[in-house]
Amino acid sequence: MSEYRTRRASLFVGVLMSLVTLTSVAAQPALPAQVAAIQDRWAQINYNTPKKQREAEFEALAKQAAAARDAQSGNAAALIWEGIVLSSFAGERGGLGALGLVKKARKDFEQALSIDPKALDGAAYTSLGALYYQVPGWPIGFGDDAKARELLQSGLKVDPDGIDANYFYADYLQDRGDWKGAAAALEKALAAPARPGRELADQGRRKDIQVLLAKVRPHLASR
Repeated sequence: MSEYRTRRASLFVGVLMSLVTLTSVAAQPALPAQVAAIQDRWAQINYNTPKKQREAEFEALAKQAAAARDAQSGNAAALIWEGIVLSSFAGERGGLGALGLVKKARKDFEQALSIDPKALDGAAYTSLGALYYQVPGWPIGFGDDAKARELLQSGLKVDPDGIDANYFYADYLQDRGDWKGAAAALEKALAAPARPGRELADQGRRKDIQVLLAKVRPHLASR
């Protein structure tokens, strides 16, 4: 069984908790203050909080994100950030108890796409695509490899040079043994421009990229 299938079988065992941070915030309209606070707190929890504390912290942040979504009715960014927080919470919780959380996250991302598919540089496409390749398929969950590829590629069309769009597409490709494609996407992610105000998120994502590159490179050398 491939590592990808093993990960699906055990549900959310790591990648979900690092689910997509936002791309090129400087090019986007200013976030509502409540949503910006969620964004900043997410990075602090995901990258600076000890693992044993993260589930409780994400659970609290999910309540805050729900309040922000209610206060910003019809705001795609608020929906995207609630979905990101729920996905991260699911990654920490793990097991079947995470499935309800990712279903709520999927609904948030789908609603955000119906409002503004280009919001936050297409982050809803990338976030939803990541869910589709990480969540188990039927009858346990809604995972779908083909749907994942379609969504991830849609995210890349909106933000072709983005650090997150390329990172998650690379992770998808390496799960399928496309080492060359994954390496190319990871190198592009490393070359992505810095995101003003997102220094902690950028630093953490670049570490994620280096970890994945270390996994991919030996397969390139063996060919």
